Formats: sequence, C-alpha cells, structure tokens
Amino acid sequence: MKKTEDIRVLLGQRVRTLRMQAGLSQESFAEKCGLDRTYISGIERGTRNPTLEVLYILAIALHTELSTLFIFNEPG
Repeated sequence: MKKTEDIRVLLGQRVRTLRMQAGLSQESFAEKCGLDRTYISGIERGTRNPTLEVLYILAIALHTELSTLFIFNEPG
C-alpha cells in the first residue's frame, strides 16, 4: 500500500526533526523513551509502524502534544 508507506515516511521525518530540534541523539532519545535505538531509527526511516501507545511515548519524550507529531507537509 503506497499511501501507508508515505505516511510512515512523513511521520518518521517529523519525529527526526522534532528530536533534532530537542537536541537529542537517537540513542539518548531512545533511552528517554524506554525503546531500543534501532526501533527509533526504524520509525525515523519509515520502516516501522509504531502503535498509538509508542507515538504517545515519543510525544511525551519530546515534551509535545501527540497531534504535533502529525503536523507535516505532504509531498506534492
């Protein structure tokens, strides 16, 4: 499903942007979330499909609202 892959990539890019804005490495972010670094990497690359619970954990670790993870520009 192409659309599903697209949304995972957009979400991953958004998580990476927010993580970097927070000044966190993948390793320190993963530790803060209680997740493995490779899982965070997979989310950021769009190869993982995180659950709502994991997305909530990411938002908390980034000190932001869950909805903020979904503010992105879709490609043309």
